[in-house]
Amino acid sequence: MKEQQKLHRHTVNRGPRLIRLREVRDLTGLSRSYIYALAADGRFPKSVALVPGGSSRAWVEAEVTAWLQQRIAERDQEVANA
Repeated sequence: MKEQQKLHRHTVNRGPRLIRLREVRDLTGLSRSYIYALAADGRFPKSVALVPGGSSRAWVEAEVTAWLQQRIAERDQEVANA
């Protein structure tokens, strides 16, 4: 029983993970300016303010990952249609 409690403590969902621009760039391979341009056009997830009214921003990791997965799915669809 103790082992189950220990395991449960380590598997608790901690909510969305926020990532900073450097990690977004590392994940996507895109430049800072292109990330912001895509977001402004609604073609990339919007960043969130870390402090209301502040300039520090981050992205929801799951949204960036979903965006990447969508790019892969689009590529696979193009290959299937070729």
